[in-house]
Amino acid sequence: MQGQVQRKVTFELGCWVLLYLEVETDTLRRIFRLFSESFSALPLATLIGSKYLVLHGGLFSDDKVTLDDIRKLNRHAQRQPGQAGLMMEMLWTDPQDEPGRGPSKRGVGMQFGPDVTKRFCENNGLEAVIRSHEVRMDGYEVQHDGKCITVFSAPRYCDSTENRGAYINIGPDYKLRFEQFDAVPHPNIRPMAYAQNSLMSSLM
Repeated sequence: MQGQVQRKVTFELGCWVLLYLEVETDTLRRIFRLFSESFSALPLATLIGSKYLVLHGGLFSDDKVTLDDIRKLNRHAQRQPGQAGLMMEMLWTDPQDEPGRGPSKRGVGMQFGPDVTKRFCENNGLEAVIRSHEVRMDGYEVQHDGKCITVFSAPRYCDSTENRGAYINIGPDYKLRFEQFDAVPHPNIRPMAYAQNSLMSSLM
């Protein structure tokens, strides 16, 4: 199960706990619903200059998936990704060095190799796929002969990984410029400390 794999509290669960156990009001319920609706309206992917597909996870179990298939996804009809399908794969798949496809180490989604990335880019006229979803110690990693790029923008992730953060600056020439940065000092507060005495802390 996806929740068992992650063992983390989702935004949605966090809001429900706050709303119904700590501050139950009609106004806050309406605010929660508006946030949920706005999140479900966010795009699952972005196409930059018909060259780069940007998404969170990665590619698909079917080589026939096209950009038009992604465009046809109805974000309002399907708010959660489920355990299978395009939305789940866009959010949960990861690259691997070996060719072909393999099981995911996360227990949901799958892993895809350089041949899968090459076919997807060729079939859709893309130069590369830019994704996130995994910590990279240098903040980014270029894989699959330059066609799969992972960029991770949270330095010192969860205060437990000494990784740098990075972002990609894409100019009018569509050249990729990688910018790295380090974590900055912050108050000595544990992640999720605000929820220490709530139901949320018992779920972590």
